[in-house]
Amino acid sequence: MQEPITLSDAAAKRIAAILQAENDKTAMRVSVEGGGCSGFSYKFDLVDKENEDDLVLEKGNAKVLIDSLSLVYMGGSEIDFVDNLLGQSFQIKNPNAVASCGCGTSFSI
Repeated sequence: MQEPITLSDAAAKRIAAILQAENDKTAMRVSVEGGGCSGFSYKFDLVDKENEDDLVLEKGNAKVLIDSLSLVYMGGSEIDFVDNLLGQSFQIKNPNAVASCGCGTSFSI
């Protein structure tokens, strides 16, 4: 069985704020694509509908959708939001990634 994917409190708070400002969007979609400096990269999109095969994560007023293909690469991951001196960004803490790059959105398995 696949390890669950979690959403940090910081990420949930930021996603809820973004969705509140975007009246026509109901969720943030996180997906894995080929490419990036380490082989795969994460993509973040605001969407207004979910697909049948989506995993739906909800915390407070935040809603995240992950498609079934991306789930294969993201099992056990935590979606986090980081706000520090380097800037603000969503980051995926993925235990399956054997390498990642400084941008925080590219990884390899």
